[in-house]
Amino acid sequence: MQSRLFSLLGSLAIACSTCLSAPAAWAAEKDREFFQSIAGTWSGPGEIVAGKYKGTKFSCNLIGEPKEGADAGIKLGGTCRVGVFSQPMNAEISYKGGSYTGQFLDGADGKGLDIVSGQITGSKAVMGINRQKLNGAMVANVEGDKAINITISVKVEERMIPVIGLRLNRQVDPTTVSSIKE
Repeated sequence: MQSRLFSLLGSLAIACSTCLSAPAAWAAEKDREFFQSIAGTWSGPGEIVAGKYKGTKFSCNLIGEPKEGADAGIKLGGTCRVGVFSQPMNAEISYKGGSYTGQFLDGADGKGLDIVSGQITGSKAVMGINRQKLNGAMVANVEGDKAINITISVKVEERMIPVIGLRLNRQVDPTTVSSIKE
């Protein structure tokens, strides 16, 4: 009788552990779908809305590619331009073991930012960003499959202050008009 009770308890423990890990697997799949939805070619205008360079307008051309392998994520690369000056721009975001990591440019150890946390809910991603004593967030709202609005904010005392706004529009190859399935 005692062995049957332990067997039953063991089966319940395995079932519960499976139930508890299912939401993490489901979340990873939803995140993978989000990252795949922003794969492609994007371009659009942005503006620095606070700080020393407030009012500076720029434009970016970026290509997003889902990360390969078991981890959900995306790699973005391209350039952002202010007048005649062009700056390479890249970012990498990964969902590993229940949390987000990544970096903009060369990360906080260089001249960029680290991604230290995140959450994706539907068509909105919020990533925690950090560089030395600077903390903030990057919020990306995807509008269907046509546009992404990105806001980068920094924490000043207890408030989040938006500093950069960017609207990217999906670029479609005009020569591609349809496809034929057999």
